[in-house]
Amino acid sequence: MTFTEIADRVWVARHEWFDVNVTLVGGERGLLVVDTHASELAARAVIDDVRRLGVALGGQSVVGAVNTHEHFDHTFGNGAFRAAYGDIPIHAHEVAVARTVSAGERIKGLYDAEPDDPHADEVQATEIVPADHPFSSAVALDLGDRMVELVHPGRGHTGGDLVVRVPDVDVLLAGDLVEESMARNGVPGFGEDCYPMDWPLSLDIVLSLSTSSTVVVPGHGAPVDREFVEEQRNAIGIVAETIRDLATRGVPVAEALAAAEWPYPREELAAAVRRGYEQLPRSQKRLPLV
Repeated sequence: MTFTEIADRVWVARHEWFDVNVTLVGGERGLLVVDTHASELAARAVIDDVRRLGVALGGQSVVGAVNTHEHFDHTFGNGAFRAAYGDIPIHAHEVAVARTVSAGERIKGLYDAEPDDPHADEVQATEIVPADHPFSSAVALDLGDRMVELVHPGRGHTGGDLVVRVPDVDVLLAGDLVEESMARNGVPGFGEDCYPMDWPLSLDIVLSLSTSSTVVVPGHGAPVDREFVEEQRNAIGIVAETIRDLATRGVPVAEALAAAEWPYPREELAAAVRRGYEQLPRSQKRLPLV
């Protein structure tokens, strides 16, 4: 069994592919799965572990799922969980719901260009099943003897990020708003759909939902504490303010990476800088200096 209990009836399974986490939250009514892995095939292996855990718990079953955002490594197992457990509700932020199919098709295109990747066939074979229970700001899910809160703190890693709060045990599942994984040397995922100027403020809200004792489960890597989240928030804040400073001084976007010191390797920040320049209002940008 790959699931490890990190708090009362909260189990995390950390998978080698992408170092991604799948989490289970147990309640009187059953199990809630948070993120469903990166392919139908990978999800079936997760489901085998879930079933073994369910048997150990006296026959509990999955009664719902949550996608912390729209990326394929968190959503491509949705169909497998539906096949295994019936028409369970799948919850996600409304932006993530709207973007899951297009984000998944984009990834399939990238894998199509890399046919030698060992996971290419299973990604291509996966049916994209978006969540069907969208929400806007926050929603509470009733597992019988405990409530689980889904909160959209704002944009960051994507436009559809959410965090999952299990208040009775002070656990917060942060999705890819927080990343610890050494597979990326601890660098957050500044991808082509990130919002670097919003991300620090979104993490401020995440921090407001936590305490000094909160266990935070990142989307990738080992569980962390509030101090880790504070440090990552500050580093992302430096990225945002450096982008703002460069744009305000009229440094062209093509020269921005080389024009400043950054808290993360430059090669990890190309999309963040480009996206940041795009997201700044015109009033905060000067014409490039000549």
